[in-house]
Amino acid sequence: MKLGFLTACLPNVPLADIAAWAEARGYQALEVAVWPSTGSRDFEASHLNVADFGRKQADETTALFERHGLTLSSLAYYENNLHPDLARRAEIAAHVKRAVDAAALLGVETVGTFIGRHPGLSVKENIALADKELPPLVEYAGERGVKIIIENCVMEGWHPDGYPGNIAYSPELWEWMFSLGLYLNYDPSHLLWLGIDPVTALRPYLDKIPHAQAKDAQLDPRARDRYGFFGKTLEREHPWDEGWWRYRVPGRGDVDWRGVVDALYEGGFTGVLSVEHEDPVWSGTEEKVKQGLDIAYQTLRPLINA
Repeated sequence: MKLGFLTACLPNVPLADIAAWAEARGYQALEVAVWPSTGSRDFEASHLNVADFGRKQADETTALFERHGLTLSSLAYYENNLHPDLARRAEIAAHVKRAVDAAALLGVETVGTFIGRHPGLSVKENIALADKELPPLVEYAGERGVKIIIENCVMEGWHPDGYPGNIAYSPELWEWMFSLGLYLNYDPSHLLWLGIDPVTALRPYLDKIPHAQAKDAQLDPRARDRYGFFGKTLEREHPWDEGWWRYRVPGRGDVDWRGVVDALYEGGFTGVLSVEHEDPVWSGTEEKVKQGLDIAYQTLRPLINA
């Protein structure tokens, strides 16, 4: 197992600089963000331009990672593959394919994305829609030796009432998506606030988890007594303002990291555990984000065998 992080937390820092910093801090891998550089969302990062990516760019990227002794663990483009706007849905699918093409050139095993959701449809109706939309992407990736991995993020901010906006949030739904040939990019933080034990949920599915993310969550049961499980209704400052929980870097929340890492080892996981930094306390400046990544490293590195 190797310890890495997702580059999306440093959207304005060039990949070469991130790689140099990661090596200096002891990280072993990077999960590289490959959103299009549209600037439409705050957390978008485009550290590789997969829309214009050929052998030259692949060789340069490979040389960069070799120079710093790093593994490129996955390409990250987490978007709504069931977007209600058909034109936007087609754009997203096309970019997933471009990420797959880049991964194949780089020899990277996985591309990460979301299933997503059409918010005007029920979960069952969305499953029927996904049964039509996603198999062509799985086939396209498989022909190029790449797996598509789905993060189990709830993406409640994509739904007007804070309900799940990504229908991959529970083991019940993982089993359905596995039947389509998709894999899981396991993230324990989302399970925690849903009331699902992250370690218990992890154990049966390790053969379907080629890549994992490390993000923590901090719960506030007293605030839940005011807002309920689904979070704030009338007082949200932004779509992700649930009010009774928030994401943290590993070590600053309530996830049992010793249990998670032990279960990964017990199940034979040999991939990358990639820190996904979305901690509001350690955000706002490049320096604070890097301090948050240092905290995550200090928490997780002692649990991972050298």
